[in-house]
Amino acid sequence: MFVVSGVAGASDKADHKMKPFVMASTSAGDMAGIVAEVTDKLKGAGFEIAGSYSPFPSATVIAVTNDALKKAAAKSDFGGYGAAQRVSVTKVKDQIQVAYTNPLYMASAYRMKDTLADAAGRLTTALGAGKEYGPDDDDAMTDEDLRDYNYMFGMEDFADHFMVGEHKNFQAAVDTVEKNLAAGVSGVTKVYRIDIPGKDEVVFGVAMTGKTEKQKNQDDTYLMSEIDFKPMRSTAHLPYEILVSGNKVYSQSARFRIAINFPDLSMMGSNSFMNIMEAPDAIKGAMSAVAGGKK
Repeated sequence: MFVVSGVAGASDKADHKMKPFVMASTSAGDMAGIVAEVTDKLKGAGFEIAGSYSPFPSATVIAVTNDALKKAAAKSDFGGYGAAQRVSVTKVKDQIQVAYTNPLYMASAYRMKDTLADAAGRLTTALGAGKEYGPDDDDAMTDEDLRDYNYMFGMEDFADHFMVGEHKNFQAAVDTVEKNLAAGVSGVTKVYRIDIPGKDEVVFGVAMTGKTEKQKNQDDTYLMSEIDFKPMRSTAHLPYEILVSGNKVYSQSARFRIAINFPDLSMMGSNSFMNIMEAPDAIKGAMSAVAGGKK
């Protein structure tokens, strides 16, 4: 068990306000070399690499898990969404930013029964405590805030994820998703797969590309160009997830999945939800196609 220190340690207090990401370091250097170094550090801290990908040339995202994260996921309803932590290496001008998802924030946002403090401690040990970031301080949230979060009245919360497919049994559901990801159905491919122990649940991290104008609003690169515009980049927002639980396939609403990581994204204006208003339906359609439903 790792002791949580630094930034994450403050989250032991119920009223502590959290942000979705932690900036571990910013430095000059070789992108490939830093990715390799980060990967080695993560392995050394007791993580297994579930998968990685480059959503665009200036970034690599590494998804990690371990037995503690899988067990935490198993204890929670639809806990598979929290089975992976995401680490990003992003080149911004002449600097390379190494950042990761805040496990304590994720545990609250996904209504998990475990705080994921062990993962927070291991990430701190591997990469550094760094600084929590994302929204401005006024939009940081407590555990209670996050567990009941939706961007605004009428928009989805965590429990409002979509059932995008249903099959005769768990194995048929998993096989369908695997087959369609391998085929790149609707521009969606697999980044990682994590099997949740002791229950019929699997989470897939998926990359999304949009090669046609109709698919543009699901495209990782396009969406991040619209929503991730601050100097400290939130690349670890990616990749999205598809969850198989029992014989059903689920996907979080983009109106929740984007908002939980960008809670201060404005509704109107440049770099706003209005600019990506077609994205939620586009992403739901792509996930439904992968799940075996109709787009």
